[in-house]
Amino acid sequence: MTDFHFEKIEKNCAGFGVILSLEAKEKLNIYGTLLLEWNKKMNLTAITDPEEVLYKHFYDCILFFKNIKPPRGASLIDVGTGAGFPGAVLKIIRPDLSVTLLDSLNKRLVFLNEVIKSAGIDGVLTLHMRAEDAGRNPEFREKYDFACARAVASLPVLSEYCLPFVKKGGLFVALKGPSAGEEAAAAERAAGMLGAGKPDIICETLTGNEQRTFILLKKISQTPTKYPRKPSEISKQPL
Repeated sequence: MTDFHFEKIEKNCAGFGVILSLEAKEKLNIYGTLLLEWNKKMNLTAITDPEEVLYKHFYDCILFFKNIKPPRGASLIDVGTGAGFPGAVLKIIRPDLSVTLLDSLNKRLVFLNEVIKSAGIDGVLTLHMRAEDAGRNPEFREKYDFACARAVASLPVLSEYCLPFVKKGGLFVALKGPSAGEEAAAAERAAGMLGAGKPDIICETLTGNEQRTFILLKKISQTPTKYPRKPSEISKQPL
């Protein structure tokens, strides 16, 4: 099993209130080991150096908790979860959270189900659906305290996919790179149309000069029922 040397980030994590328990570190080691093994046969990540996995996947996700403090038992959906970032990491760090990992590609969920089984992670739902279909489904629409996405889509597009999942009073958190200010400004109109307030931006240092930006959209009213639209409409005419 790969050792991801969590001692390198423990002090930083403790500084914002996250204590990496032995159990959490063991589960993350299993997760990371499986990630690198499975990545040899399917495309899960371009990051394959263990130290880069530590910082650019694990610590990147844990930074979520520096400025966002979910109440105990809160529900969270990770939209387009891919290899499970950030949702699976958030669940390992905060086992009390009720987490749904949503992805349209089933083979990614097969991988995540193996991680869940091997690491003994309870209270996780893996959901094989397209985001626009799940967002219209009464079982999932406006049922979550938090939605999050670490994706390359522009914020107006991500907002239309993610905000329909969020309860009134809840939060959509987009994990972005360093140049997210312009994106946030461009998403103000979309946020308002989808029932959210003005985006808030939080910048953090990931490693060295590398930055991570969290864009927060608070849900202040219900999302109109016509959203989310079909993917072709969303991509051709973003809000």
